[in-house]
Amino acid sequence: MSAATKPRSGSGDAAGEPVNEVVLRGRLSGDPEDRELPSGDRVVVVRLVVDRPPGARASHDTLDCAAYASGVRRSLLRWRHGDVVEVRGSLHRRFFRAGAGPMSRYEVEVAAARRVATGTARGVAP
Repeated sequence: MSAATKPRSGSGDAAGEPVNEVVLRGRLSGDPEDRELPSGDRVVVVRLVVDRPPGARASHDTLDCAAYASGVRRSLLRWRHGDVVEVRGSLHRRFFRAGAGPMSRYEVEVAAARRVATGTARGVAP
């Protein structure tokens, strides 16, 4: 693990040490997807919609989040469209090939996650 992606360990961090730490709270734009990678590894992917403050140029951001650890994957698979959730993890740039050639995309690699409210509690149809 490089210094740029080293998890923050708390108050013992040296001043100026790089930190890649993301905390997001928002609603799911769809049900989680369980995927098998070409390597055989599994990943659960969710898309999180995070509202921006009133008056911002855009009303929200849509962010891809991916869970590789088995316990986190199991948690995410219990979520449903419209649930309000909180994820903690780190930001990564993923490279892949598509029809137009090499591409990249940013995603949050989820290390911890929790459901804050169900979609039905917010009036979102299942």
